[in-house]
Amino acid sequence: MGAKIKLGDGCGYVFFKSLLAMRRLPEPVEEYKFHPKRRWRMDFAWPDQKIALEVEGGVWSGGRHTRGSGFIKDMEKYNTATLMGYRLIRVTPQQMGTGEAVELVEQLLGGGDGSTGKIATSN
Repeated sequence: MGAKIKLGDGCGYVFFKSLLAMRRLPEPVEEYKFHPKRRWRMDFAWPDQKIALEVEGGVWSGGRHTRGSGFIKDMEKYNTATLMGYRLIRVTPQQMGTGEAVELVEQLLGGGDGSTGKIATSN
């Protein structure tokens, strides 16, 4: 994809949404509350297709998603979403800024064949 954008200032989100629009992919629902009783939210979701995308921050800095209790809580949320029929994509902020996240979404929405089991990256 070329230029890499860091998510810290929100540019990765803007870039992600711009790429979705450029590829004529449906716009996601942000902070989607997918569970009827729990307060869980998915960063981005396509509820009609039961696709969800979570951006996992703090991968290298020991953030909430990688520490013990946060990791276990995320597992409960992700497993529940899977049992409810959601297909979940987990990405890093860097993948939001490189276009890799959009490529994954496109594959699940039917725009890419996904036959190789590999993700096309710019690296």
